[in-house]
Amino acid sequence: MDINTHEQIDRSLCGEPVSVFEGGSEVRLECTPNMSADASGLVHGGFIFGMADYAAMLSVNHPNVVLAGAESRFLKPSQVGDVLIAKACEQEKDGRKHIIKVDVSCNDEVVFSGTFTCFVTKEHVLAGA
Repeated sequence: MDINTHEQIDRSLCGEPVSVFEGGSEVRLECTPNMSADASGLVHGGFIFGMADYAAMLSVNHPNVVLAGAESRFLKPSQVGDVLIAKACEQEKDGRKHIIKVDVSCNDEVVFSGTFTCFVTKEHVLAGA
């Protein structure tokens, strides 16, 4: 598994790559207490979105990939202790633009679904900043 992007991401918060292949990826995330939004153990959706975003970036797997936009739906709540699996698959590629579909599941039930629009920039997005 050759990973060429997001090398310094905190995998405890965004997930651990299970597989990375041309046009796709799979990421696993265990929901931990520091992701909880309240006393009931509800996991804040930002962690789930972050995991899905990371899976999309791995699907493109280029050092200069950036997120341009996303359409997403949270379908079921997640809670501390859940183990989530994000499966990402490239739906379309047009030059530097990539459209990636990501589904996040817990126990084979989809809890999140999104479409991520990614671009590969000519140089790092912070170059010259």
